[in-house]
Amino acid sequence: MNDEPMRLLLVYGGHAGGRTERLRLAAEAGIASSGPGLALVSRRALDCGPKELLAAHGVLLCTPEHFGYMSGALKDFFDRTFYPVEGHTGGRPYALVVSAGNDGTGAVRAVERIVSGYGWTAMAPPLIVVGDPDDAALQRAHDLGATLAAGLLAGIF
Repeated sequence: MNDEPMRLLLVYGGHAGGRTERLRLAAEAGIASSGPGLALVSRRALDCGPKELLAAHGVLLCTPEHFGYMSGALKDFFDRTFYPVEGHTGGRPYALVVSAGNDGTGAVRAVERIVSGYGWTAMAPPLIVVGDPDDAALQRAHDLGATLAAGLLAGIF
């Protein structure tokens, strides 16, 4: 019997103290609320690589919208990991949080196009938060993290 916990990889762009960080922290709190049996591996996109991705059972992506696109850090993560993990992460559940200054749709479209190449499966619609996250937006990020974590633990995803 394998006693290894399920691993949820949270990959994020943005800067300390920013809107994306507030949403990420809310999602992390939701993940933590799922209880034991799940290991959260939270990494800045620039510090995350194929090793972490291959070890993950699910992925949560958090990015600010920059010029109608994902953050450069998240794009860099995709550029560095795609070919090393190609064919090895298909079917993994993922979720996406976008902190938008515009409408977020360009960032969502770009991420969805790339993750389709990994073969990942969206477990929920993307969470797009335009402007400064209010309490309702932070709750939605919390709930998204909790849902992804609970689904992994229950074997639903």
